[in-house]
Amino acid sequence: MTKYIFVTGGVTSSLGKGIISASLAKLLQSRGYRVTIQKFDPYINIDPGTLNPYEHGECYVTEDGAETDLDLGHYERFLNTPTSQANNITTGRIYQNVINREREGAFLGKTVQVVPHITDEIKRNFKILGENGDFDIVITEIGGTVGDIESLPFVEAVRQFRWEAGSSNSLVIHLTLVPFLAAAGELKTKPTQHSVKMLLEYGIQPDILVCRTEHHLNADIRKKVAQFCNVNINAVIESIDASTIYDVPLLMLKEQLDKTVLTKLKLPNKNEPNLENWKDFLGRLKNPTAEVRIGLVGKYVELPDAYKSITEAFIHAGAKNECKVKVEYIHSEQLTPENAIERLRGLQGVLVAPGFGQRGFEGKIEAIRYVRENNIPFFGICLGMQCAVVEFGRHVLHLDAANSVEMDGHTTYPVISMMEDQKNVTNKGGTMRLGAYPCDLKKGSKAAAIYGKPHITERHRHRYEFNNDYLKQYEDAGMIPSGINPENGLVEIVELKNHPFFVGSQFHPELKSTVANPHPLFVNFVAASLAYARKN
Repeated sequence: MTKYIFVTGGVTSSLGKGIISASLAKLLQSRGYRVTIQKFDPYINIDPGTLNPYEHGECYVTEDGAETDLDLGHYERFLNTPTSQANNITTGRIYQNVINREREGAFLGKTVQVVPHITDEIKRNFKILGENGDFDIVITEIGGTVGDIESLPFVEAVRQFRWEAGSSNSLVIHLTLVPFLAAAGELKTKPTQHSVKMLLEYGIQPDILVCRTEHHLNADIRKKVAQFCNVNINAVIESIDASTIYDVPLLMLKEQLDKTVLTKLKLPNKNEPNLENWKDFLGRLKNPTAEVRIGLVGKYVELPDAYKSITEAFIHAGAKNECKVKVEYIHSEQLTPENAIERLRGLQGVLVAPGFGQRGFEGKIEAIRYVRENNIPFFGICLGMQCAVVEFGRHVLHLDAANSVEMDGHTTYPVISMMEDQKNVTNKGGTMRLGAYPCDLKKGSKAAAIYGKPHITERHRHRYEFNNDYLKQYEDAGMIPSGINPENGLVEIVELKNHPFFVGSQFHPELKSTVANPHPLFVNFVAASLAYARKN
């Protein structure tokens, strides 16, 4: 039977439930268990697809085309296994499912209520991944903090689920804060006690407490927390601030979180965790032999979480190249023809980020013109690739008014146009080209050399595409379509012939970069930036 672990949070948000969940999953996976993680978010949006990145960070896209929470990115990067639509559920989706069934008459005239109908639907979703036989353990992260009005139905569903599943088939890990008061010069356990007390009021006794802290917990603090919160002293786990999130699995191993979990779930320890590859990655990450400065040009740079997968892909690629990638965020809205050279000077590579809409578009064009003309390594993703096409059209092909129809619906030269199947779409949520699609790489191209194979699949999130009416013009001038979708002829990758590294991808390669498999496009972009740095 599949075992279930629920991870709740208390005191404050952003304590790192996602990282703790991913780290525990990594440890259990390295012991030979088949593990997956799911995130239940208490907001009413059906999914994060329509949310501004400032609201909720980046929107992470799965292989099957689900727009999900950025925590799913952490799950995939740590476990190196893909997630799916079933791994991220929101309050909006739960209510939508229940209301659709009510409209169909499925409740036979009953009054539809939060308990039992909403909680039953939440419990059904808890179990979806556990029922297909693919996993031994399902870890469920409950978003928000205990006490939030919107997360109450999830907490109640956890209480019911635990009662129904039986004591050794599920457990609750509560992540809480043990703050250090500088004025008093000591750690304080009261916020944790209050958080657990609130959880107890909802009928849930946590089995394990993971305490986020800036200072080590001594034996007295652990004993006090254990005593007041009804847990064993070995179930009080210290989670101290780490220099990188990739340290956390090893910190949790030292605290024996995985052993405590297996004991409580009555599961055998199997073999000791094999984390040699993980330690090797950490060794290279922490001991770089070189450094490169790469500019990330985007319009959401005030919130680094908006580009979370990109910055993590740089960490993986940097470790692979034994080099520290220093990402410098550059606001595309502030780039002009007058200041672009000044703002970009000294960078050894420039990545132009994905995004939507007119704001900051011209700044991205300026950045691309500078790196193209000065032979600085360039990497464009999604809108970044489309900007490269527009820039090339304007300044090389002399199509002065070249543009994307997203920015100018009446442009004379629509080098980027709307995809045919997107033209009649009116609903914004979940209707873009989403998820994994195939791509054939052109023989002899830089892209084919980077991937080392002729056929790939990559994940998408867009409505606009390269306009194939201009394909020959671009190719003749030296911008090569080196990746093509075999089903519809969509240009997936463009590259410049006579440039050290100038690659734009319509898809999002950052979504597939993991610790175990750094993405080849990022690895090669960092290597090209490193080569440029050494030459200059």
